[in-house]
Amino acid sequence: MRIIKSETITETIKELCIKGACHLPTDVYNRLLEAISTEDSPVSKHTLEILKENADIAASNQEPICQDTGMACIFVEIGQEVYVDGNLSEAINEGVRQGYTEGYLRKSVVDDPVFDRINTKDNTPAIIHYDIVPGDKLKITVAPKGFGSENMCQVKMLKPSDGIEGVKNFILKVVEDAGPNPCPPIVIGVGIGGTFDHVTYLAKKAMIKKIEEHHPDPRYRALEEEMLEKVNATGIGPAGFGGKTTALAVHVETCPTHIAGLPCAVAICCHVSRHQEVTL
Repeated sequence: MRIIKSETITETIKELCIKGACHLPTDVYNRLLEAISTEDSPVSKHTLEILKENADIAASNQEPICQDTGMACIFVEIGQEVYVDGNLSEAINEGVRQGYTEGYLRKSVVDDPVFDRINTKDNTPAIIHYDIVPGDKLKITVAPKGFGSENMCQVKMLKPSDGIEGVKNFILKVVEDAGPNPCPPIVIGVGIGGTFDHVTYLAKKAMIKKIEEHHPDPRYRALEEEMLEKVNATGIGPAGFGGKTTALAVHVETCPTHIAGLPCAVAICCHVSRHQEVTL
């Protein structure tokens, strides 16, 4: 049994929140550079260059890449041999509280979703996903998610008879419905299978994969590659100015499902696909 103090978790979350807001992940940054080198449209290429400059300034000045520093989405993989000395959820939320306060990050969370909508003033509570895994490690991924892109996400309970073409058509529909609103170029996570609630988790999990990562099943890898090509063929382009760089990546996560269903969810993120992780 390995003991991890809750104070260590709080400090880790705080640092990840600040770093996540100010630093574009290396894999996303490199894909942005690739897009600049291959984009044909002068306006779109210039737009991508501005996005790169913005990321460079944010990193060098330790300032947020975007004014919407998002709602803190936390993915926790906790080993079965780990014992947390303290309350894990409270430690995570305290880390978010400290990170958004000390990092001067915009606080955007309201306490009641419909009636009161009073700002909690510290960006808590976080959205926390737990996964119990073998071993004595604790992996924490912080993914601040802005709502310009979050509002463009969709879920659909397809019929099994819709098949793969139904999935493809739905992905394209979500992208076309979104248009320039999620600040393209976008990163797309697609969840397929499971249940109504689980498929959205799959999509969000797919969205924060490494840019160069692919589904292990060659059929789904082919789907990722095909959909990236089709999304970029829509001509929406960076900031909606046209060109061939509407998306930087399409990732798919799958799960077994019921014989009567084919759940599908599409999670969209702007090019600032913020996520930082640490393994304790």
